[in-house]
Amino acid sequence: MAVEVQKKHATVVGLRTYYWQAGDGPVLLMLHGQLPGSCVGVEWGDQVRRCAEAGFSVYAPDVPGFGQTDNPADFSIDTRIAHARAFADYFGFDRYSIWGSSMGSYMACAMALDDRRIHKLILNPSTLLPPQLPGVTPSATPMPGTVSAAVHDFAPSLENSRTMLKLVLKNPAAYSDELVQLFAKSWNEKNQAANRGRIALGTPKPIHSELPRLRNPALLLWGADDRSSVTERAVLMQRLIAGSELHVLSACGHWPQVDQRDRSRQIVTQFLQAQTRE
Repeated sequence: MAVEVQKKHATVVGLRTYYWQAGDGPVLLMLHGQLPGSCVGVEWGDQVRRCAEAGFSVYAPDVPGFGQTDNPADFSIDTRIAHARAFADYFGFDRYSIWGSSMGSYMACAMALDDRRIHKLILNPSTLLPPQLPGVTPSATPMPGTVSAAVHDFAPSLENSRTMLKLVLKNPAAYSDELVQLFAKSWNEKNQAANRGRIALGTPKPIHSELPRLRNPALLLWGADDRSSVTERAVLMQRLIAGSELHVLSACGHWPQVDQRDRSRQIVTQFLQAQTRE
């Protein structure tokens, strides 16, 4: 039986917040990343419906400064984390799991460090969250040809949207003109202003040293071909999170939920449905 995806607005901490909701069951909160055209429609799309059909109550907001949600006065990651907490409060989540994408994975871990309502974590590739490889020092400026460089240097356009998505996605079957157009539509003047605000603030502080404090069942879902965060860094992160598991998907880049839709949903729903010791 098909599940209807409702697309609504709510006012959360004073920001008009756009979100998708579908299904009934244990709550799954989806948090997207921070490419300038990122939004629920681009990064999650039909995963909302499909996870709802698997028995979950799915909530997927456009976080502040993205998609159709208002821009905040402060573009820091702390503002987005506080908004996500307030979003959970607004809907009265007593217990919920989080599926994070890119910076959404960072947000998920930061929230879980001190929110006992959070049950399981699904963590997609993140440039910032895992430890760096031994002997590697992050460059002060983004490397040419990378997603980070594109975020810093590109202006909104259909062609730049196409180029950016080709850096992110590694499965040709996942790439489409429809996705490019949706990304370009979301990369509008409002959201480019937010992008400039985030760039001006610099890179958020690393939190990988705090990951051993996590006690949540955690699934790391990585793309074997992600240039932004190589698999070896995911292995280092898995060692920091007790009891976590790591799945690495072929023909897959920074967005497993888009590059490998079917396999990602299968792995994630099985992980969420599995019984775990409290």
